[in-house]
Amino acid sequence: MTAATASLDAIAPLSAERKRSAFKSIFIVASGNFLEMFDFMVFGYYATYIAKAFFPTGSEFASLMLTLMTFGAGFLMRPVGALVLGAYIDKHGRRQGLLLTLGLMALGTLAIAITPTYAQIGVAAPIIILLGRLVQGLSAGVEVGGVSVYLNEIAPPHRKGFFCSWQSASQQAAVVFAALIGLIVSTSLSPETMQAWGWRIPFVIGCVMIPFLFVIRRHMEETEVFLKRKDRPSLGQIMRTIGGNWGVVLQGTLMAVMTTVFFYMITAYTPTYGNKVLALTPGSALFVTACVGLTNFVLLPVMGALSDRVGRKPLLITATVLGAVLAYPMMSWLVAAPSFGRLLTVELLLAAIYATYNGAFIVYLTEAIPPHVRTVGFSLAYSLATAIFGGFTPAISTALIGATGDKAIPGAWCAAAALLSLLALLIGGRLRRPAA
Repeated sequence: MTAATASLDAIAPLSAERKRSAFKSIFIVASGNFLEMFDFMVFGYYATYIAKAFFPTGSEFASLMLTLMTFGAGFLMRPVGALVLGAYIDKHGRRQGLLLTLGLMALGTLAIAITPTYAQIGVAAPIIILLGRLVQGLSAGVEVGGVSVYLNEIAPPHRKGFFCSWQSASQQAAVVFAALIGLIVSTSLSPETMQAWGWRIPFVIGCVMIPFLFVIRRHMEETEVFLKRKDRPSLGQIMRTIGGNWGVVLQGTLMAVMTTVFFYMITAYTPTYGNKVLALTPGSALFVTACVGLTNFVLLPVMGALSDRVGRKPLLITATVLGAVLAYPMMSWLVAAPSFGRLLTVELLLAAIYATYNGAFIVYLTEAIPPHVRTVGFSLAYSLATAIFGGFTPAISTALIGATGDKAIPGAWCAAAALLSLLALLIGGRLRRPAA
C-alpha cells in the first residue's frame, strides 16, 4: 500500500500525522471491501469448474450458462441489501454496519467453499451454492456504498475524489490477488485435480482471511459526520425520502451502468472469455486479468485525484465517449487474430477507460446525496445498475455470442453501456441532492 502514501504526498500538503491517520483509515475500511470482491471474482474465474461440479447437464454451454446465471443471481439481492442494510448503516452507523456486511459475506463464502458436489448430494448442491451467492449479494449490495460513504466522510476537503477512489482500488487489489492465486493453482495442478477440488482453494483462502479482516475492521472509528447528526431516520423515513426522489436514484443507476458493465467485463469475464471463446490457455487469461487489476489499482487513485483538480464531469464525459466509440472495434481486432498480446492490449485499454470513469463517478454520486440517506441512496443506485446490467455481463456476453456467432459482440454490450451512461449524464445534468 505504499502507493497510497506516495499519492498522498503528491497531492495533499498534509502533516505526517494526518497522512498516517489517512492511510490507516483507508486501509482499515478497504480491507473488508477487498474480501467482498475477492469472493465475487473467484466465482467468476472458476465458472467452468463450478459448472461441472454443481450444474451438470448434457451441454457444456448450458452448464456454463447456469453457473453464470447463478453468479448473476447474487446481484439480484444487491438492491435488497442496499435498502435494508443501507438503512441500517444510515441509522446505526458506518462502523457497525460494515462489520455486519463482512459477517454476511463470510457466511456466503464458507457455504461455497465446503458444499459437496452434485454427484455427492444431488440437487441440494446447486441450491446451497445459489443460497450462498444470494447471501453474498445481500452483503455486497451495501458494501460498496458503505465504504464509499465512509471514505467520503473522512476525507479532507478537496481530496474526496482521491479518498473515494480507494474503494474501487481495493477491489482491484482483490482482482490481482485472486488472479495470481488462480494462476498458481491452475499451473500447479492437473486439469483433473482442478476439477476435483483445486478450484476450492481460493475460496478456502478467502475463509482463512475472514478472522484477520474482522480484527482489522473492528478498529474502524465512526465518522464525525455521522456522530454529529442528531436525526437517525427509520427505514420508513428513508424509503419515503428515496421514493420522493426516485429521479435522482434513476439517474445514478443509469450513470452506474458503464462502470459496472466494464468492471465485470474486464475482470470476472476475462478468464472465461480468454479460455472458452478465444481458446487461449487458462494461465494466459488469468495473467491478463492480474495485469488489468494492477493497472486499475494504479490508475483509479490517479483519476480520483485528477477529478479533485479538474472536476468530475470532464472525466465522465471523456470516458463514456471513448467507451462508446472504441469498445466494439477493439474487440473485433482481438477476435480477428486471438493472441495473448492482443487480449492484454485490449483489456488494458478498456481498463484505462473504466478507471477514468470510475475514479470520478464514485465521488460524484456520494456528493449528490445528503448524509442522512447517503448510504442507502448510493447503494440502491449502484446495486440496481449491477443487478440489471453489470452483474449479468458474463452471462449476457456468453448468450450474445451463442445467439449471433460474433465473438466480438461483448464489445457492443460495453459500447451500449457507455452510451447509456453518457446520455444519463448529459440529459440529467448534475445530480441534485434529494430533499430530506
